[in-house]
Amino acid sequence: MSTEKDFTLKNFLRGARLSLPILLGYLPVGFAFGVLAVQAGMEPLTAGLMCYFVYAGSAQLIAAGLLANGASVATVVITTFIVNLRHLLMSAALAPYLKHWSKTRQAWFCFEMTDETFAANLSRFSSCGVNAGEAFGLNFFSHGAWTAGGILGAFSDSAIGYMTYAGLDFALPGMFIALLLPHFRLPRRLFAAGLGAALSLLFITMGIDQWNILAATVCSATLAAFWPVNKRRNDVRA
Repeated sequence: MSTEKDFTLKNFLRGARLSLPILLGYLPVGFAFGVLAVQAGMEPLTAGLMCYFVYAGSAQLIAAGLLANGASVATVVITTFIVNLRHLLMSAALAPYLKHWSKTRQAWFCFEMTDETFAANLSRFSSCGVNAGEAFGLNFFSHGAWTAGGILGAFSDSAIGYMTYAGLDFALPGMFIALLLPHFRLPRRLFAAGLGAALSLLFITMGIDQWNILAATVCSATLAAFWPVNKRRNDVRA
């Protein structure tokens, strides 16, 4: 059980050390977002503020890509909302560990939760117990790295030039490939990913430009929900 005594400077700084692997990933990807956002038409300051207040890695990259292709605000909002629905499941997984925290502490912790900090904190909670100082330190420095990377990228756009030459245009596909690969060992998830990609291409050929990813995601996820569960293959986790 976490107590107020856990929140010490020593524990907070220990969280910074635990966040080091996340920092090494967030700085370059955040930098890539900053460059992409400015090239999509955002002001550098707006891109930096988005990194701090939205703080949704893949969703921010998706938003930049959608804006660059002239998508409407509604498309950007709905798409990023669906992409981030997984946070409901992550919050549910952490809820038993944080039930003794105040609502204010829980809210701030959730504000700074990402896929990577969720995984790191859940591992610590289950193996070492809940330490508020470590948890908030890990979240804080990870958040800072993402924001710093985004600001640096946004204000370095003129020096970087076209994203293709820097190789940063592959940041979004690379991130999603890395997120998808661990799930391919489960047939239902592999089916959903493959079907989603096929439907997205089909919808593009049908002239559905701005909504193809959203429509493909909804269709493939709905059909994958009817995939028969094989408990012996641990598909129940899918």
